[in-house]
Amino acid sequence: MYDKFKIFIVLFFIAHNSFSQIGIPVYSDYLSDNYYLLHPSMAGAANCDKIRLTARKQWFDQTDAPALQTLSYNGRAGEKSGLGIILFNDKNGYHSQKGAKLTYAHHLMFSRDDIDLNQLSFGMSADFSQSQLDETEWLQSGDFDPIVNGIIVQDASYFNIDLGASYNYLDFYVHGTIQNVIETKRKIYTEYESTNLRRYLFSAGYVFGDRDKILWEPSLMFQLVDQTKEKSIDINMKAYKSFDFGRLWAALSYRTSFDGSEYLSGSGVSSQKLQYLSPVFGINYNKFMFAYTYSYLSGDVNFDTGGFHQITLGIDLFCKREKYECNCPAIN
Repeated sequence: MYDKFKIFIVLFFIAHNSFSQIGIPVYSDYLSDNYYLLHPSMAGAANCDKIRLTARKQWFDQTDAPALQTLSYNGRAGEKSGLGIILFNDKNGYHSQKGAKLTYAHHLMFSRDDIDLNQLSFGMSADFSQSQLDETEWLQSGDFDPIVNGIIVQDASYFNIDLGASYNYLDFYVHGTIQNVIETKRKIYTEYESTNLRRYLFSAGYVFGDRDKILWEPSLMFQLVDQTKEKSIDINMKAYKSFDFGRLWAALSYRTSFDGSEYLSGSGVSSQKLQYLSPVFGINYNKFMFAYTYSYLSGDVNFDTGGFHQITLGIDLFCKREKYECNCPAIN
């Protein structure tokens, strides 16, 4: 009985950790100067065009462990428009998905001059993706299951859209996004699959300190999955130190869910929520950026003691405008 409960709680936390992975899973990669991955309104919002490549791997000693790769580009197009594209490949056990997001953003400036940041942005992404379920190893020779075909099941490509808005004012920022706005059904697992794939994201932060010494950036990110009502919050602190060659920075992110699950512990019943810590270390050298993220899942019940590793590589291009007079690393 205990083993059954343990399996259940592990599967529960895997599901919560991936947070209903429809499209690109929401991890902590946005802290690597990559808010565009979450919020389409950030396409072209910064002073430079940005290319970001991320590679994430969980539990190195486990076969078919979750892995995610993304490649994104976003930049300004004219004075008020921004364009972006995201390519992603996500694999989690026997399930995988590939896709692309194409983004248009519109930026309204309320600044008094060219170095005063007061920008309201709106963005929309068109999401094209395809899911795949590999059932080739589910059945042994001679076995039969009426709902298992024993083949690679490919669902037809499906379409959705994300809508978002951002407001960047001097050292303060706030973002809000609705992902998967359109109700759609993938039909890759069962005909009873929900058509509601919506996820709500909200981010806010503030940067303060002496730019000649250290800048501090506390922030938070809240997410809600509409259908299941799963909720979590990231509480983050980031620090920047500038040098002649560029900038060193580090962040610490703590994610916790509002929902938990009970499991048998000895003769009693315990409860556990999703909780993990993610330290992030990065460097900006001239126009290049490198970051490493490690996430550690805490709690008595874990699938594996290994952590989650991610590397982000980036380059900034075509820096057209003079930098704003503000502590705003995501924009300058």
